[in-house]
Amino acid sequence: MSHVLEKSPKHCAKQGLNIDQHHKKLFFFFSTLFTSILSLILVIWLILRPSKPDFSLREADIYQLNLSGSHLLNSSLQLTLLSKNPNQKVGIYYDELQVYADYKGQQITTYTSLPPFYQGHQDSNLLTASLVGTWLPVAPSFGYEVGRDQTAGKLVLRLKVNGRLRWKVGTWVSGKYRFNVNCVAVMAFGPAIPTGPLTSKQGSHCATTV
Repeated sequence: MSHVLEKSPKHCAKQGLNIDQHHKKLFFFFSTLFTSILSLILVIWLILRPSKPDFSLREADIYQLNLSGSHLLNSSLQLTLLSKNPNQKVGIYYDELQVYADYKGQQITTYTSLPPFYQGHQDSNLLTASLVGTWLPVAPSFGYEVGRDQTAGKLVLRLKVNGRLRWKVGTWVSGKYRFNVNCVAVMAFGPAIPTGPLTSKQGSHCATTV
């Protein structure tokens, strides 16, 4: 007579319990490992405490700023910025850099892209850009604002940089963080029409947000 071997419900429940315990052990192991790695990265990050990059305006030159009609602008500017990484143990990758000029809340040049680059520990780089605007629409009050600044004897522009950066610590590289740079250029602008470009050579510090 053959015997049919059947597992009792109690036996199956016991086996299922062992499987669940095995899965729980694996879950706790990987959770602990993941938490430990994150904690290590956080500790390293807090120890290094990366500082945001420093930007300063070296020179800005306006070669053209002419209205065509009442609200179409042609402009041409040359810009030089100094970028510095203040960190001793953190490198910085700069990506997707775009530069433009702003006059009293109005964009007066199109975006100019700068090539991406890497900046080592406490390194500095000079960044130059040619900014151009052709038939850009501006507010009807633009000509009046320029004339008022000419009467006051100075023209104030804002030169802006938008981009993304990545921190580098050893072989580890962070994700991308958006950053913005805002520089102010003040240029002498008297009633007489200048024979050369309007120039600002201040070496002024720019505001940087990350």
